[in-house]
Amino acid sequence: MENNNQYFDVDSVEYPAPGSNPSPSGRKRGSDGFFTGAMFGAMVTMLVVCVIYLGVTIGGQIQKRSQESQEPQDRTEEEEGLLSSKVVQKIETLEELIDRMFYLHEVTDEELTEGIYRGMLKALDDPYSVYYTKEEVEELQMSTAGIYYGIGAYIMFDKEGNSTKISSVMPDSPAERAGLRANDLIYAIDGESIYGMQTSDSVKLIKGEENTEVVLSILRDGERMDVTVIRGKVETPTVVSRMLEDRMGYIQIVEFDDVTSGQFENALKDLKSQGMKGLILDLRQNPGGNLDTVVEIGEMLLPKGLIVYTEDKNGKREEYRSNGKHEIDIPMTVLVDMNSASAAEILAGAIQDYKKGTLIGTTTYGKGIVQAVRSLRDGSAVKITISSYFTPNGRNIHGVGIEPDIICEFDGETYYSTEGEVDNQLNKAKEVLAEMMK
Repeated sequence: MENNNQYFDVDSVEYPAPGSNPSPSGRKRGSDGFFTGAMFGAMVTMLVVCVIYLGVTIGGQIQKRSQESQEPQDRTEEEEGLLSSKVVQKIETLEELIDRMFYLHEVTDEELTEGIYRGMLKALDDPYSVYYTKEEVEELQMSTAGIYYGIGAYIMFDKEGNSTKISSVMPDSPAERAGLRANDLIYAIDGESIYGMQTSDSVKLIKGEENTEVVLSILRDGERMDVTVIRGKVETPTVVSRMLEDRMGYIQIVEFDDVTSGQFENALKDLKSQGMKGLILDLRQNPGGNLDTVVEIGEMLLPKGLIVYTEDKNGKREEYRSNGKHEIDIPMTVLVDMNSASAAEILAGAIQDYKKGTLIGTTTYGKGIVQAVRSLRDGSAVKITISSYFTPNGRNIHGVGIEPDIICEFDGETYYSTEGEVDNQLNKAKEVLAEMMK
């Protein structure tokens, strides 16, 4: 199946690692921030293409175009190509103005260059299309292996707040110890507003060296507060499982990383060996992840047929199928919520279409588009939206989400105020599964 570097992206603290077998999730706004606004438009967009594909420096490309501009003036700007002499002139002017007048801090040529690359992706007005430096690529490869340095929270873009929010918090993590919760909306990091900032840039501000502090300004239930978190080494188990009462198995998939399908397979085998008679699959607060992984897990649960298919801008369709050899043969309920996104929605949608389980909770996030990560010659990479995906029955859930079979709103007040954390949605899943097991 040729789907390397293809992702259902999840904006979380661990972003999918490009270059390896594909993946929800992580991410200083810093020195490249000056390229917001007008410089994120066509000016910056045009320059990168020549840099990437011709393998030349910005300065060399500018010089080449400047020389070309001495040719007869009967060529239109469009005929000059993407990097027209007019665009080059404007870049040179802006570079000179920054060099001569910018007051706040020194800006290097390298920082300006990175700002141009980021600007090209920013001009797409797509929170899921991102440029990664070589160093960021290395960080991503480490995070998809399940290890990184940060706060231990999954991060995603909040459409309504136009900012970043916490989709879930890892057990025994710096974030949990600091009191952060799922659905906390982050509006500033170390005093810097992140309103409208791409999730990838927000996560860069959150991540940092071990034992350093980061202050998150959050909005929770209408109340603003500052939370100080001590960063640490975070090892991310992506699957949590246990046997509940009455031989009900419980498996939570936190996100779909490279290691997740193996962890899921082991959890499923362990529960079956204990005599599992029904399964609760928890996809709540799961921001998504790796296409290969969700297909592999789908093959462990679904009958023979489509798991998901994609269509690109040219209408090309690509199908991902289950052979049906490992179809689950016990009753199943599936927990979903507003933070179940992307790859989590693929699995939930397929289970619902095949009627292999009952979905319980609230409407999912509604991310029905696919990103691919492509490595560039200098070790950097670009993640870019390339297609839409559809459930086996042909549903495109982008911007809509998946409606559960049984609506059950999460009672957060009881959960966070009661010792023992009473989970009303999980209790509902048990109740429904018990009826299915009779």
